Amino acid sequence: MVKLLIGTRSAGKQREFRRLFAGAPFELLFPDDAGIAESAAEDALELHESFEGNARAKAEYFAKRSRLPTVADDSGLEVFSLGGEPGVRSRRWAQATGSTDAVDAANNAMLLRRLAGAPDNRRRARYRCVLVLARSASAIPEPFEGACGGLITPEPRGDHGFGYDPCFLSDDLGRTFGEAGDDEKDAVSHRGRAVRALLASLSTHPL
Repeated sequence: MVKLLIGTRSAGKQREFRRLFAGAPFELLFPDDAGIAESAAEDALELHESFEGNARAKAEYFAKRSRLPTVADDSGLEVFSLGGEPGVRSRRWAQATGSTDAVDAANNAMLLRRLAGAPDNRRRARYRCVLVLARSASAIPEPFEGACGGLITPEPRGDHGFGYDPCFLSDDLGRTFGEAGDDEKDAVSHRGRAVRALLASLSTHPL
């Protein structure tokens, strides 16, 4: 079975990727599985101004380190009335440190403060995900994108998912990603749509 490295250390993303690639003809690996020790160099991989730029940097970095076909993603929340913020800075928006839960809580609190009292038409948002496939460290990167629309709720709802999920009211589901089950979220999420586009391409252009 072909080994495919997913270049992320995020526990939440790893859970989603395992679900989304279930049944695909790959042995899925993450950096720790491939023996890639975490390095300070990884901090510089997400300094680009686009999701694709960040995803490409991560895919090329981990492909070079692992010598395996590699997929990396960059994704985030774009609130239209905030000029697309937090966008590529979704993870670092509130500049919080500490545990994943603490960082998520700080980011969500900042989001709700910025939209306090805003009507629904100013709460429109979308999640975007760009995956980049690097078949090798020197191959031309192949991007795949997924997006989903919704509204930012006045307060968090639900305790599933991660990141901004409790505040993102999905147009498709009529409830927040924090309230949705895994299968429901995966069927309509930005990451689910990007992975399905990638898998469709790999079915006709295998690794």
